[in-house]
Amino acid sequence: MKWKKSIRIFNNILTTLLFIALLFTMILVVSSNLTGEDTSLLGYQLKSVLSGSMEPDIKTGSIIAIKSGIDMTDLEEGDVITFFTEEESFVTHRIVEIPKEGGQYITKGDANNRNDLNPVLAENIVGEYKGFTIPFAGYLIGFSSSKTGIFILLIVPGILLTIHSFIIIWRVMHYVSRSESKVKSEID
Repeated sequence: MKWKKSIRIFNNILTTLLFIALLFTMILVVSSNLTGEDTSLLGYQLKSVLSGSMEPDIKTGSIIAIKSGIDMTDLEEGDVITFFTEEESFVTHRIVEIPKEGGQYITKGDANNRNDLNPVLAENIVGEYKGFTIPFAGYLIGFSSSKTGIFILLIVPGILLTIHSFIIIWRVMHYVSRSESKVKSEID
């Protein structure tokens, strides 16, 4: 009897995890595909790290959360910011100097030997990195945007959840049928 209870608890946990994974993945993929932008959650944008310029603190392939809508006057040397470059890409680097003219910032990747060539204009800053990192999850997000990723991360959990639901329904129907037969035989 104990193992049946354990199996039931395992089934409940598995169903919940599959449902949460399906829902979370669907929200991430649909929102990023519809907007064409990275996902934003509670004022934080999730960005995939594509290079090792900020290693060892931020590993390549990680996902970082950056706080958008920050007050530029609060930025100081040592803060890590994500900004939009002239080449239309996002970069996350540390502020190493704030010139007196204001409105621009000198940045550098922690793993780089020298400062970035161009100062970052305040209007190009997307947000500030607040220290939240999920190592290697960026690879998963990149994969989830591909056709194979969508299939594996959306369709497969959906199929597994459907199969699992049919098994549970079949077991309940089988149990009810057995119970009815037992009651019927006791009446006869």
